[in-house]
Amino acid sequence: MRSRALLMLLIALLAGLAATVMAARWMQRQGSAGTPVLVARQDIPIGSALTPEMLQSVDWPRGQRPEGSFEQIEALKGRVVTAALMRGEPVLAARLAAPGTPGGLVALVAPGKRAMTVRVNDVVGVAGFALPGTLVDVLVNTQEDRGEGVRERPISKIVLERMLVLAVAQDVDRDPTRPKVVNAVTLEVAPREAEILDLARSVGTLSLVLRNPTEARGEASGGVTKDTLLGTLPPVPRTASRPPFDPVPTLSPARVPPPRPAAPAPAPAPAPAPEQARSCVDIIRGSSKVTECF
Repeated sequence: MRSRALLMLLIALLAGLAATVMAARWMQRQGSAGTPVLVARQDIPIGSALTPEMLQSVDWPRGQRPEGSFEQIEALKGRVVTAALMRGEPVLAARLAAPGTPGGLVALVAPGKRAMTVRVNDVVGVAGFALPGTLVDVLVNTQEDRGEGVRERPISKIVLERMLVLAVAQDVDRDPTRPKVVNAVTLEVAPREAEILDLARSVGTLSLVLRNPTEARGEASGGVTKDTLLGTLPPVPRTASRPPFDPVPTLSPARVPPPRPAAPAPAPAPAPAPEQARSCVDIIRGSSKVTECF
């Protein structure tokens, strides 16, 4: 009886072990079965056109395939990457330029934008930290025109904000850990901003101001003049009653005084009444004669 119980226990143990092994193998097969996804075989710099040698297909876990990934190499042949890819990173549609876009800087320009290059130096270029992918403000220092015969005064003003740096010199590599002093910086601008930037560099000296990419646009500034910087005002010219840069004060319609009524014309003096004819009588009294008129 005891031997029979031991035999049944042994059979149960063997059956449980077999079930465990079969379940583990089934789960392993389910986990290994995935969908093919194209990844980078090597580090791919920004602006590069993809070739079959740069890509390889790997099995991605089922249900975890990245959105926008590709399976066929033919679909990626000649496509240009707009962001650097690391080895083993999946190639996604969001990081590719439109089909037919040539490689290089032109692939990085967003639709509706333009690329414009300005000259810089080690100071204007923020000591080499104005790198591709960073945001900068454009500051211009020029002379403010205050009219004919009035002396110009210097002024500094921010004319453009949150300008994306596309390239420094001829380098589009976006590595923020390597500052690089160059003599030219290429910015991404809208057509209107390109006009402002072209005028600013022709009338004054440009400077770039590095800013935090998470910061929104600031309030518009009227610029800073020498008078604002020193807290002084220029002397009032002798021939003027106020400084020449002050606007001529105007009164709002609500504060304009009403016109005064015209003074009445003086009434003409009355003409003297015509003198009436009088009657006279001679009165003789003795030897004297008196004339009475009435």
